[in-house]
Amino acid sequence: MNNKLFVGNLSFKLSDAELQELFEQYGTVLSCSIPTDRDTGRKRGFAFIEMSTQAEAEAAIKALNNRDIDGRQIAVSVSQPKPKGGGGRDRY
Repeated sequence: MNNKLFVGNLSFKLSDAELQELFEQYGTVLSCSIPTDRDTGRKRGFAFIEMSTQAEAEAAIKALNNRDIDGRQIAVSVSQPKPKGGGGRDRY
């Protein structure tokens, strides 16, 4: 297992700092990012958190998965690598 987590179903009002503070209760957060839409700048409702150890990542998953945060039930899991290949339409 890696130490990078995917956090889904986030409130659009939640800040990077608030999310990092939440996960710091379970260990050292190496990075925290909430992606935004490149066209609108609006948060996309998910984030990536990197914890310093596997044990801390597991503790965060156990404690925070399905927990209500800011009115939404978040989903916390191990981040899966992005599939190879591009998205969008097929090119001819």
